[in-house]
Amino acid sequence: MSPLRYAALALQTRCDTVNRLPDTEVRNAMLASIDRVTDQIHAAKAFIGPDLKLVVLPEYFMTGYPLGDTIEGWANKAAISEGGAEYDALSKAAEANGVYLCGNAYETDPHFPGLYFQTCFIVAPSGDLILRYRRLISMFAPTPHDVWDKYLDIYGLDAVFPVADTELGRLACCASEEILFPEITRAHALRGAEVILHPTGEVASPDLTPKDIAKRARAIENLVYVVSANTGGIYDAGMPPASTDRMSKIVDYTGKVLCNASGGETMAANATLDLEALRAYRQRVGMPNYLARQRLELFAETYSGSVYPANTLLKGDGHTVPERSHFIERQLETVTKLRNNKTID
Repeated sequence: MSPLRYAALALQTRCDTVNRLPDTEVRNAMLASIDRVTDQIHAAKAFIGPDLKLVVLPEYFMTGYPLGDTIEGWANKAAISEGGAEYDALSKAAEANGVYLCGNAYETDPHFPGLYFQTCFIVAPSGDLILRYRRLISMFAPTPHDVWDKYLDIYGLDAVFPVADTELGRLACCASEEILFPEITRAHALRGAEVILHPTGEVASPDLTPKDIAKRARAIENLVYVVSANTGGIYDAGMPPASTDRMSKIVDYTGKVLCNASGGETMAANATLDLEALRAYRQRVGMPNYLARQRLELFAETYSGSVYPANTLLKGDGHTVPERSHFIERQLETVTKLRNNKTID
């Protein structure tokens, strides 16, 4: 196949949570999950074929999500760090299988001690980490927006909306429920993204869910492929395991679902991506070329205001490490502002 026509896989793998484990056992459990996934990618490539070049893993596939832990406690317990053993193992997984590997994890940052950021990453077949996208909208966890001014000073805006230019096309990431916020995918598309990689952990249903609708909408309005990997069940978290299961899928740039996974661990959500066809479609003149018809100046003033405030964790030259109640309090303030029709400050 052409380098721009290749197979992609939304690997629906189980999530073995670490919440109930002693801290001393957590890292070994995380590495064991990476080992299991590495074997599954190897088997999937043997079955799908050597044109499998892109694999997306579910949200928080190594750990599950925080349940009862403080922000700092979870950062110490289950967040990975650049250059750490987990990234090393993920690099080896990508290199051994000759794939671009996308996943999602909680990650610490030496510039923001005590905090963690939920991070989508892409590792190239060379083993190099080529993209790190940190979730910008989250209900109960810190994001770059909460330390916005300092984050921009350190990393700049290109690091907030990173796009990796690769032999498979221009790749970008979106985390879980962020697919419901159209501005995030649009910001990546306007920076050239052609394939949106979407690690997610979501409730499935025979009916269309909000996230499932959003995957198709984001693909249509931005003329992108969406490769969305859900978990194949979440275990040892106290909830029914199938609460987050099924519906891993790949959607093309017209909104057509190319593949859709049923329940459990499966490699069924694989399909061929044709970047040459996508690029030709983007060059067409006509009503369906939504990117070319977008008029951003119309909305610039509206978007220059604030709904949910930035910098809520900055304090002087540093930052605070919040209780999770901080995020509920900020949302309550925002709801009050919206109720009073003060949507923009």
